[in-house]
Amino acid sequence: MSKLGTITRRSFLIGSAAIAGGVAFGWRWYNFYGENPMLEDLPEGDAALTPYVLITAEGITLITPRMDMGQGAYSVQAALIAEELDVDLAKVTVDPGKPAPIYYNTALSSESVPFPSTDRGTAANALRSIMDGAMKAMGMQITGGSTTVADQFEKLRYAGAVARETLKQAAAQKTGTAAADLKTADGKVILPDGSTLSYEELAPLAAKTKLVAEVTLRDPSKWRYLGKPMQRIDIVAKSTGTQSYGIDMRLDGMLHATVKRNPNLGEGLKSYDASEAEKIRGVQKVVPITDGVGVVASNTWAAFKGAEAVTFEWEKPAYPQSQEGHWQALSDSFNDDHLDSRDLDKGDVEAATQDNPLTAEYRAPYLAHAPLEPLNATVLVTAERIDVWAGTQVPRFVENQVAKVTGYPVEKIHVHVQMAGGSFGHRLETDQVVQAAETAMHFKGTPVKTTYSREEDFAQEFARQIAMARMKGKASGGKVEAFDLSIAMPSVIASQMGRQGLNLPGPDRIIPAGAWDQPYAIPNYRMSAYRAPQLAPVSSWRSVGASTNAFFHEGFLDELIHAAGADPMEERLRLIWHDESRKVLEAVAEMSGWGGKLPAGTGRGVAFSLSFGTPVAEVVQVADTPDGIRIEKVWVAAETGPVVDPVNFENLVQGGVIWGLGHAMNCELTIADGVYEQSNFDSYQAMRISQCPEITVKGLENSDRVRGIGEPPVPPAAPALANAIFAATGKRLREMPFNKFVDFA
Repeated sequence: MSKLGTITRRSFLIGSAAIAGGVAFGWRWYNFYGENPMLEDLPEGDAALTPYVLITAEGITLITPRMDMGQGAYSVQAALIAEELDVDLAKVTVDPGKPAPIYYNTALSSESVPFPSTDRGTAANALRSIMDGAMKAMGMQITGGSTTVADQFEKLRYAGAVARETLKQAAAQKTGTAAADLKTADGKVILPDGSTLSYEELAPLAAKTKLVAEVTLRDPSKWRYLGKPMQRIDIVAKSTGTQSYGIDMRLDGMLHATVKRNPNLGEGLKSYDASEAEKIRGVQKVVPITDGVGVVASNTWAAFKGAEAVTFEWEKPAYPQSQEGHWQALSDSFNDDHLDSRDLDKGDVEAATQDNPLTAEYRAPYLAHAPLEPLNATVLVTAERIDVWAGTQVPRFVENQVAKVTGYPVEKIHVHVQMAGGSFGHRLETDQVVQAAETAMHFKGTPVKTTYSREEDFAQEFARQIAMARMKGKASGGKVEAFDLSIAMPSVIASQMGRQGLNLPGPDRIIPAGAWDQPYAIPNYRMSAYRAPQLAPVSSWRSVGASTNAFFHEGFLDELIHAAGADPMEERLRLIWHDESRKVLEAVAEMSGWGGKLPAGTGRGVAFSLSFGTPVAEVVQVADTPDGIRIEKVWVAAETGPVVDPVNFENLVQGGVIWGLGHAMNCELTIADGVYEQSNFDSYQAMRISQCPEITVKGLENSDRVRGIGEPPVPPAAPALANAIFAATGKRLREMPFNKFVDFA
């Protein structure tokens, strides 16, 4: 039976439970109890409290509930537990566990309050606490927002520490040795005479032992894993091609399927004719699903060919059928009727910009997520339950949506989260799993794996939001004196959460993200967020609102600095009032040798962005060559507090820079006749390996507060590149992608 104890300093309740001869350790917040993921299949009379550490006779399993989509989430979560538990990462099993409300993510709430991340005052922190409570109450188990480490940094270390100290207490009872005289290492309790007891053999006794609730986390000076270069636990599997992803799922007797849905997004199906499809060898059945059909076959290729042979009559979209219509809808939204928020309004912008202001309009297009692993899900429907195997960032949303379309109760939906080959926000959506479940309902008792074709993935994109900005400003006396920024975009929150049946009241904090809270002391400074009509459905895309807004903000700020006749780096440093942010600018200036003499035709651009609470500054160097613009070097400085894994930190920053640069250079989704014109990587090209610059990264660690790094390197990349191109060529770029206006070598 479970034992409860209290860590009073942090208001945690810690629990352990006997599990078929083993023990599970976990923690709970003091006033919230969610569904217990360990209850299923437990013997009568046993109990479990949301484990992060499971020890049985077979070995040690570390539960890592934040999904891994290539960003190293499983490795870092396992390291956080292992650091305190004293186990060897090479000798444990890592498992994402069963979805459960108790795995809520409160770090997500920090972006949803109308206070900048630089405001750590009483009112701001009080509202953050309220939002934290809402996240707990809803059991929001979500991977996203660069929150995995920020949310889990203390939780998982405490889980490991409590398990370690309780195992020592069990060893003390078994041997009669004082617990204070015992040590731990490599999954064993070490007695004073050097003899050892493995955690596995102590597990049954530990399950009956009163938990050692008062634990002290180790000083960073004694860390074995954290803060030191680590080899990710998946590196061997990925290097040898043995890593299993959702698309690799194989079950006995499995059928294969694909879907074809209305490319006029959000609209229905009038009729279809599957007679030719059903003649194709291997095709077994074409079944109706929401807004389209599922094609089931003996193999994926046959399913794809069958889908191509179905003819459809689709309903037309409610949104404009031309790309120009979408831009016009944004343009028409710059009025008081569409004003969603204005949380930044300092000085008197109107008076300061009355005479001959500098004005500009910037644009950012729809973008695809396009992860390399195609969307997929495997579903087995039986009379008793539904099992789902999929890479998903929102497993509890999947449970609810599958229950809704199948009629099965939520408790009968069992989601097995798989490693994913990329996401960039795509797997925050649930449609691909829902369609797989709808299809599998026609084949009860037989597992069905549904795989999207690349073309269907592009056609059904919940894209990065389209956005437009209008600015005016004034520079005088060599200084930026006024900056008025207005941004219009459709609501990502309304679109994305609406698909989950959630209606979140109030302004959409994504619309001004990365623009309203930048720590610049501009005397006359205003940012207005306008909510455009809901056009094509949109979703979270790596760095979300900041992905467009940093381009708008830092691009036009550079224009104002140029008008002032000031140096882009020096004027930013003069304006910035936030100490941590100033230090990242100072660091990147030093790293890049800013101000040094450059060859003819070479230019450097700088951009700064504070997003997801993380200040990042980037300098991009380009050369104007006969073959076009060549990106030569990039320098990046970021402040995330303690860097948990320096190797993965560098990888994430470099990946974010490449992601931001590649999309700024080449990528857009455009609409013609109501559907996206781009359908594969031939028409949606990322940065080529030969175009990739040398990227130098530095994490400053000046803060004690842990923050994320998966998304913050993305926003500064586009404006730093645009500003560098201006420095090299004199051509100012105000719209992405840049290849509309310049060639790239």
